Amino acid sequence: MTTPIPPHPASAPGVLVVGSVSMDVTTFSSRLPHPGETFLGDAFTMTLGGKGANQAVAVSRAGSPIRFIGCVGDDYFASIVRDELTAAGVDTSHLREVPGQTGVAHIRVDASGENDIVMVPLANAALTEEQIDAALEEFAPGSRVLLTQLEIPFALTMHAIRGAHEKDLTVVLDPAPAHDLDASIWPLVDVVTPNETEASMLTGIEVDSREAAVRAGQWFLERGVTHALVTLAGAGSVLVDANGVRDIAAHRVEVVDTTAAGDAFAGYLAAALAGGQDLPGAIERAGAAGALAVTRRGASTSLPYAPEVDARLVARTHGRTHGHGGEE
Repeated sequence: MTTPIPPHPASAPGVLVVGSVSMDVTTFSSRLPHPGETFLGDAFTMTLGGKGANQAVAVSRAGSPIRFIGCVGDDYFASIVRDELTAAGVDTSHLREVPGQTGVAHIRVDASGENDIVMVPLANAALTEEQIDAALEEFAPGSRVLLTQLEIPFALTMHAIRGAHEKDLTVVLDPAPAHDLDASIWPLVDVVTPNETEASMLTGIEVDSREAAVRAGQWFLERGVTHALVTLAGAGSVLVDANGVRDIAAHRVEVVDTTAAGDAFAGYLAAALAGGQDLPGAIERAGAAGALAVTRRGASTSLPYAPEVDARLVARTHGRTHGHGGEE
């Protein structure tokens, strides 16, 4: 169960998340089974998930007002995920209930912390342009950032991005799961945050090094994106924009489960930007959140709270001051 979070100040600029919500069914085992094999696991969880919902919870735990736009079914899972989001401090007034099943993700995690995921969208596919427009009309005046992903139909992601751009919101796109996108999206995106796999799929550049990540970042800029942040897991991330190239070091941690690490990163990034932090500072904060998330099992259950992230950043700064790079 998500730890309840008190409501955030209504006057503070917040984040709008348009995206998916699901029930995550996760198994943990020493290794993943081979095709056709039955393999005994070690543990099982069933928790709130979906990239949109995870990112909304991360935004809330980062301390920013958060409004979520999405769909659930009318099944048993719907009340569970709605209650979890509400307890996490997420405004769900535009989380619409539709006939049918709530989205489900089946996640398998091995002993190294790596995972594979099958996401079944179900109710997430019922989101409409009218629902997005109504939420933007209500919430854009009190928001600073739109955060979205690619687990809902792309036409709706594009519609949300276009609407947010027209209302002068900062648009952050987490392009996951990656697939071919219409080129008209890129000039509307302020910050894009692909990992190396997603950057490779979107740009056609094999991102297997820092140099390749820089080339991929430049590919996004050439197509109109303002800031391209290519994340490289344990190798940190590379920010490419009009100011040049900036390297951001990774936090060294013991990996338990990588599920939702990218969502922790994206949520904290959006929250920091909504709070007025500059992009390099927001990336540092997001990196600390993502690092903490991989040290815990689960999706929404692994998302850290702001005091934990603050402590991580203090420890990193202290380490740098004492000459060992800030890594623990």
